[in-house]
Order: sequence, then structure tokens, then C-alpha cells
Amino acid sequence: MRNITAILVDDEIDSRASLSNYIAKYTPQVALIAECSNIKEAKIAIDQNQPDLVFLDIEMPHGNAFDLLEQWEEIHFEIIFVTAFSQYAIQAFNLSASSYLLKPVDIEELEKAVENVQKSIDQKSQFSRSKILMENMKVLKSQQRKLVLPLLDGFEVVKMQNILYCEADDNFTCFHFTNGIKTMICRNLKFYENALQQYGFYRIHRSHIVNLDFVKQYKKGKGGSVILENGKELMVSNSKKLGLVEAIGEWVK
Repeated sequence: MRNITAILVDDEIDSRASLSNYIAKYTPQVALIAECSNIKEAKIAIDQNQPDLVFLDIEMPHGNAFDLLEQWEEIHFEIIFVTAFSQYAIQAFNLSASSYLLKPVDIEELEKAVENVQKSIDQKSQFSRSKILMENMKVLKSQQRKLVLPLLDGFEVVKMQNILYCEADDNFTCFHFTNGIKTMICRNLKFYENALQQYGFYRIHRSHIVNLDFVKQYKKGKGGSVILENGKELMVSNSKKLGLVEAIGEWVK
């Protein structure tokens, strides 16, 4: 396994020193070849060194991480974002399967993020998760956003607007698409509930998350049920009934 060459970009001296020490001690497969304090330095260092990986702080003076990334038409390096708080950004990271670390950096999370980068490099992924992330951050209409689904042999990029509903299968989630295709993903339904809930999806039952754009009818009952545009009927749990009505009302405004 060859070393991963990396550049660290963070405007805070203490944060750079701390993460640099962690990288050296806990991820010996990473060779840190440069450190930068702003996006101008980072652009020069990345162009000169062509690293495999960039540890990239999101908020910096004189421009943020996305201002830096927009300077390339294509991104040919892996990225591990570093952030202190932005919940909005974290949601976008989850959708695009991008790696991120929360400050203060947790050692286990660092090791996990580097392992994911190593896998991506070994698999020679043919698409840029960072590009997908940037597209998602810019899109105004939520369901035009994209979602990256991890597969055993790589990733699949799907549009949210093509997801009909998601179904729990033990620790897996089965995605049902508008074209009738189904895809099984090795992540539980709770993960996708958290990732999708602000984009027009609602968990109606312990087993199902539905795309509110495709809810055609609600049938009353103890919990009731919803009928989707393809005719599929799914049960609604009693505890989710009022929340579903409210979610639909908010989404169609």
C-alpha cells in the first residue's frame, strides 16, 4: 500500500498543529507534504504538488473551501473537510458521501476518514464526490440535489427526485426508484431519515421513508396509509400520522 500524499489547509495555527500531529501518529500511510493557511497558498501548493488528498478547513478568511474548489474545472484529489459546527454543510456531506471531520478532531473519525479515502483511491472512483457536493450546495430546489449511494464495488449517484421511497431491511436500506429499479444499500434507514428529511422525504413508519412529491392520497385509519403515484400503498404508524400531514403541508407551500 503506497503512501497517500496530502496537504493540510487551515487558517488556525493550533488546529493545523493538532491535526498534523494526529496524522503523523495515527495515520502513518499519509505523508503530509505541505501546510497552508489560506486558499491562495492552497491553490499554489495543490497545483505544484498534485496531492492525493487535501484536509480542507471550510471557513477561512478571504474565502472558504468552496471558493477554493471552484478554481478547478475538475478535482483530481480526495478531500476530507474539517468543520467546527455547520449542520447544513454536514447534511450536504452525507448526501454526497464526502468525508468530514468535526473540530475538535476525533482520532477514530480521522482513521475512518483516511480509510475511506484509501478505498476510494484503490477503487479509482470515476466520479468526483466533491463536485457532487458543490452542485448540491448550489441547487435551490431541494429535490434537484444528488445522493451518493455506497455500493460494494464503488458508488452510485442518483437524483433525489427519482427516489420513490426507501424501505428498511434489517441494517440495509432498499431504495425504490420511479423507473421500478431497486437498489440495496448497506446503511440503515435511520441514516437516510436524517440525511433526507429536510429535502421532502418523511419517515411514515419504522420500515418506510416516502418522497412527499409522490404521495397521491392519504387514507384515514388508526395510522392510515399513503398511496403513491405508482399505486403502491404503504402503512403509516399512528405516531407518524400528524407529522406526515404537517410535513406534506410544509412541502407543498
